Amino acid sequence: MKIPVTTWSLEQTSPADLRPAAEPTGDIRIVRAEVPSPEFSRFLYTAVGGDIRWIDRLSWSYATWQQFLSRPGVETWVAYENGTPAGYVELEAQDEGAVEIVYFGLVPSFRGRRIGGHLLSYGVARAWDLADRWPDRAETKRVWLHTCSLDGEHAMDNYLRRGFRLFDTKVEDEAEVDAPGPWPGAY
Repeated sequence: MKIPVTTWSLEQTSPADLRPAAEPTGDIRIVRAEVPSPEFSRFLYTAVGGDIRWIDRLSWSYATWQQFLSRPGVETWVAYENGTPAGYVELEAQDEGAVEIVYFGLVPSFRGRRIGGHLLSYGVARAWDLADRWPDRAETKRVWLHTCSLDGEHAMDNYLRRGFRLFDTKVEDEAEVDAPGPWPGAY
């Protein structure tokens, strides 16, 4: 069965566009995963996206994960609450000073606790200063992302509140798939 899926593409074109969220209370830390780890990245991908039908990377081999994560300008920033992974933002430097927020989200049990706005704000700020950590990459001129009608119910509002602007909308019919969960049968 096919269902219509709307995909929205959003961008910021200046660091001044970022409108940071308030920091949540409690022990929230955001740390860059500096060692490329296919196991950890796949865990984050399935834990965050399992209930909202993230399936694009489920078939990736270990080698494919390693190759992607080892590319210059690819960064994974992980939010922890009291030492437990709560969510992540994955950045990918692209040509002409663009940085894409490839994946962003929270593990379901951490949603609704004001962590998402803070993590997104932090991730966008790291996208803007990415060239400071990767001198071979061009200075960031644009930060962009896409979200779709299958993503979390607060995703679009969070992006707009952080200062992103819509630049493209597409509607396509896609195969309806069951939510894979972090492991089969979890949701």
